[in-house]
Amino acid sequence: MTVNNWLTRIRLGEDSSMELKRLVMRGDHKVEGPHPDSLADELAAMANGNGGCLILGVDDNTKQILGIECAALDTVEKWLAEIGQTRIQPPLDFFTRHIELPDAGGQLRPVIVVEVPRSLMVHKSPNGYFKRIAHAKREMTPDVLARLFQQRSQSRLIRFEEQAVLATDFSLADALLVRPFLRANEGEPEQQLRRLHLMADDQGVSRLSVAGVLLCTPKPTEWFPAAYIQAVAYSGLVNDPNEQLDAKDFEGPLDRQIWDAFDFVRLHMKVPARKDLGRIDYPQYSLRAVFEAIVNAVVHRDYSIWNGRIRLHLFADRLELYSPGALPNSMTVDTMRLMSMPRNEVLSSLFSRYYPLRESGLGREYLMDRRGSGVDVILAESERLSGKKPLYENLADMELKLTLYAANLPDKESTHD
Repeated sequence: MTVNNWLTRIRLGEDSSMELKRLVMRGDHKVEGPHPDSLADELAAMANGNGGCLILGVDDNTKQILGIECAALDTVEKWLAEIGQTRIQPPLDFFTRHIELPDAGGQLRPVIVVEVPRSLMVHKSPNGYFKRIAHAKREMTPDVLARLFQQRSQSRLIRFEEQAVLATDFSLADALLVRPFLRANEGEPEQQLRRLHLMADDQGVSRLSVAGVLLCTPKPTEWFPAAYIQAVAYSGLVNDPNEQLDAKDFEGPLDRQIWDAFDFVRLHMKVPARKDLGRIDYPQYSLRAVFEAIVNAVVHRDYSIWNGRIRLHLFADRLELYSPGALPNSMTVDTMRLMSMPRNEVLSSLFSRYYPLRESGLGREYLMDRRGSGVDVILAESERLSGKKPLYENLADMELKLTLYAANLPDKESTHD
């Protein structure tokens, strides 16, 4: 927008997509007004509605441009970021820009424009759940709130991976990570990524989608802080820090996370061997089952849960894998073997077409099997080796937990890791 366009919007006053706020500073390092709780309510109300923008440095009554001192801009930016991350749940991401507008005397004054996108989630701010209606925020009644939760959850669970990610574009995609998706003579790279839902339109601006960030950027946690695998190996049977052997956080694009977590299990998995009739190895877990379990956790987790990461815990007698999110699309633990209804269809499709395995002996050519046989492999392979059927548990509709039981050691063995 041009300066004249901004001035016209301000002159016409607040509406359903614009809020004006005067900023009061104490020196250059302390914001005294507006109150952070009140501002958090305004930002969350926009996100719960259709989005909008807030301009800091403009009197909402007189429409006068008051501005912000240049020396205070960094302080205000940090103050805004803290409000979005600590006073709004789940945390709210927004985009800020600094522009100069002329005051009544014609002198240019810096202001901060805070652009708030329509969120895929419902945000709670310090004083409750608000939605912007006309030119003001309104606290939502229980029926309106319930309806909004239903609408946003459907969008989030079914199409979240295809949504555009704020403040991204094609330049942030790593060339090596993008290369597997490109085909000669099939159009420009951006067009090809758009066809694969790795890029998406955001009000006329081409941005990376959620799937694009997860697969095509070196560090997806810059946008999705919990999009990683936390792996811990213990010498004993319980979650005791004193018995911790190793701990790693695996970040990076999703395919790299899968292989890193798989290698972690192979490194710490005990492999007893009998030597009386020549060496025979007895692995603690089926590598096929472990690989399938990690792939399923990464592909089917709910990436809209901002504070939930995948957790892999390796104990002396079992492996536990926690994946954030309830089972998708009306599935239950009992129907998992009978139904193949992925939460993240883009990730599932791309993993089964563009990611050939680097390893042999895992039972397929690509990271995912198109037939949806992963759960069958996990159950059959693990039970064959350990004699115990793996256990799936739906934890309060917030996490899916899988337990794989270790095989019993042979009577005579020399154990190595």
